[in-house]
Amino acid sequence: MTWWVLHVDMDQFIAAVEIRRRPELRGLPVVVGGSGDPTQPRQVVATASYEAREYGVHSGMPVRAAYKKCPQAVFLPSDPAAYEAASTEVMDALRSFPVVVEVWGWDECFVGAETDDPEQLAADLRAAVAERTTLTCSVGIGDNKTRAKLATTFAKQARSHATPFEDASTADGAVQHREVDGVYRLTGANWREVMDHRAVRELWGIGSRMERNLNELGIVTVADLAAADVDVLRKRFGPNMGAWYAALGRGLGDTQVTDVPREPVSRSREETFAEDLVERAEVEEQLRRIAVEVTRDVVAEGRSIQRIWVKVRFISFYTPIKSRKLPEITQDPEVIAATALALLEKFELRRPIRLLGVRLEFAPLRTACRSG
Repeated sequence: MTWWVLHVDMDQFIAAVEIRRRPELRGLPVVVGGSGDPTQPRQVVATASYEAREYGVHSGMPVRAAYKKCPQAVFLPSDPAAYEAASTEVMDALRSFPVVVEVWGWDECFVGAETDDPEQLAADLRAAVAERTTLTCSVGIGDNKTRAKLATTFAKQARSHATPFEDASTADGAVQHREVDGVYRLTGANWREVMDHRAVRELWGIGSRMERNLNELGIVTVADLAAADVDVLRKRFGPNMGAWYAALGRGLGDTQVTDVPREPVSRSREETFAEDLVERAEVEEQLRRIAVEVTRDVVAEGRSIQRIWVKVRFISFYTPIKSRKLPEITQDPEVIAATALALLEKFELRRPIRLLGVRLEFAPLRTACRSG
């Protein structure tokens, strides 16, 4: 049997959980975020139902903006406890199979399994989740995590978006296309056919800013990235990230799947202020407070800190982030607060600030993995 990596991604998860407990909302545009009151400022959409997305509503946008786009939507407050409980139901359903489940969040996980028929396994996983939770999911199949993750995007979309894989395992040796609802396979065999012509932005881990950086090097498509000079990428993005981007263009990735809970690597705290911060003294006071608070959280977990990030979001929503590695690992809140204030000197504080955040990277601990 062959080792496969499957990526299970829940469909409109948070909205689906809300609709599950309020069936009368099915088919309606539903927006979840903040207090559920679209007239309140400084609230962000956690998720939107597919019906709301048709009006241009998406996660991460201000709730007020969502209301302008779709005033007829049903706006609901976030209920993290309910989503955590529903996620546990989903993961328990998956664990009932002889597979390895690596949880990545409330609504997604990787599944590692040895099987000769990954499509049938994917279909069985989808059916089990639906039967036990009434929630639905899509499944991407890959020979590594990178391809499995990308395959899920095709599993969620119309078959016209990507040609189905060719399954040459028929009894008579003939090549045929096999389609399974809500499932898509992406491997080394069909990577170039499916991905070469696509923009680099469609790759997992490349955002709009990185897309611009790659475009400046003449790298526009996935094929361009796969053929790029690794030395050029390393010079531009550093030795590790340059090599990683080159591998990403070829669809290479990790095949390990672990059922050991992921060890947290950082802790963060950020705050959106009811009124914008204008005076520098006030900015420094709030940043110091946040830095001390998150440091105390880290120390309470018995962890130490080796790097700090400071995030500043201005009223224009421009959100630069600065970081610094500490000269020594520490648990001292005063050291972290002083470093945060030193990093603040790197920002041009010419506009009012709506959000401040601090993220602390833990000193590493050893972890164990299982792989196929």
